[in-house]
Amino acid sequence: MSSRYEMRFSGAGGQGLILAGIIMGEAAAIYDGKQAVQSQSYGPEARGGASKSEVIISDQPIDFPKATAVDALLALTQEACDKYSGDLKSGGFLLIDSDMVKKPPAGDFTVVRIPIIAMAKNEVGRAIVANIVALGAMVALTNAVTRESAERAVLSRVPAAFTELNRKAFQVGYEKAMAARQ
Repeated sequence: MSSRYEMRFSGAGGQGLILAGIIMGEAAAIYDGKQAVQSQSYGPEARGGASKSEVIISDQPIDFPKATAVDALLALTQEACDKYSGDLKSGGFLLIDSDMVKKPPAGDFTVVRIPIIAMAKNEVGRAIVANIVALGAMVALTNAVTRESAERAVLSRVPAAFTELNRKAFQVGYEKAMAARQ
């Protein structure tokens, strides 16, 4: 990882992507001892409109808290992919939900296609954990934080009754992305 690594989680409001960004930032800052900032924006619709969460991780102090040259972008909807992929940098990753994003942009970056929402529903058993499936995949693709730190951050955020559900969601996303990298 270079001294500054920029990630963007994007999709529709209500998909839990802001929480995924917060968890990624916590994994970096609390468990991996790195510098991290997280910011977010969403349309006035709140649910359904395009939303994004940006996370910047660095070994050095972060002097500007907004992503300008994105190393890794998650897009769970076509609208979010179209709206937020413009500053994905050369050599980066574009992780898309293969069922929802049919027309990824062309560019000098790697496109990873995973049916994130379908996996959450069919392999984990609850579509509501698609954000955690996506988070696991982003951790595997980026290596910006350790798997252990990310999993600890996820589990610190969920009620005890949902620990195993979220652990499984993270694992499913992580393993699918690791397989896609090879």
